[in-house]
Amino acid sequence: MTIPRLVVGTRGSPLALAQADLLRRHLAAALAIEPATVRLEIIKTTGDMIQDRALAQAGGKGLFTKELDAALIAGHIDLAVHSAKDLPTRLPDELVIAGYLEREDVRDVLISRGVTRLEDLPAGAVVGSASLRRSAQVRRLRPDLAIGLLRGNVETRLARVKDGKVDATLLALAGLKRLGLADLASAVLDTDIMLPAVGQGAIAVTARRGDAAVGAAVAAVAHAPTGAALAAERAFLDGLDGSCRTPIAGLATVGPADRLRLRGLLVAADGSAALEVAREGAVADAARLGEDAAAEIRARAGALSRWMTPE
Repeated sequence: MTIPRLVVGTRGSPLALAQADLLRRHLAAALAIEPATVRLEIIKTTGDMIQDRALAQAGGKGLFTKELDAALIAGHIDLAVHSAKDLPTRLPDELVIAGYLEREDVRDVLISRGVTRLEDLPAGAVVGSASLRRSAQVRRLRPDLAIGLLRGNVETRLARVKDGKVDATLLALAGLKRLGLADLASAVLDTDIMLPAVGQGAIAVTARRGDAAVGAAVAAVAHAPTGAALAAERAFLDGLDGSCRTPIAGLATVGPADRLRLRGLLVAADGSAALEVAREGAVADAARLGEDAAAEIRARAGALSRWMTPE
């Protein structure tokens, strides 16, 4: 395959650039080309510019993708790299998810000063977060803690804890690993305690629908088990009309004999109630398993508006 150049669109945060560089190195190795042949194009998104309020109040997940989508559709870039958990469940018709890199550790970590367990935070301690999923699960586990809005990149949130602006925060272990900061985690939270966001730990690559050359390039580095897991998780999220106003978590794993296991969770924004679901089946049925899990949650939940955070 001859590809003279590839232009990869990415956000400009240190984590986004680390993920884009990881994709670049994978592509260069798989295609036997020089890494410099894959050029990174930094594109500032609306989500990067809004720091004073939660995403749910500003328009949702598309805030981190719409400028990248526009550049891709216009042909200014050949593909775009995203944290999979930032991708809306439905992309513009012109675009597809071309593949995922192999998933990193999916777990969340606690970042705090002098505390190594969530249960050891003192009553009234402030946990900074902009994630409804994390906030709702913290409230479910520790209703005596306070939740404060904390936006910004990984480094900013780490600094807020260090400076005492908040007592603790929660971050994705995958991001810390990619930044070489995993040793700053006070505790790694098991998924039985804190179920991750749909797509957490996975890097997604989007491309123009029908672009065969770029599609083939991404296929050379795509990780099939991660793709199957994300197909189940994203179908679950889509079936619940998942948005930044609904605390939803989901995790699928692929085991021996291509058996896929999915766990899903819907939590009331105030942590007062939660519904859990599980499915298991063949990898080939990944999307159907996600859809079926979402249908069960919908049937048990009643009006989903009851579970949402107020606008």
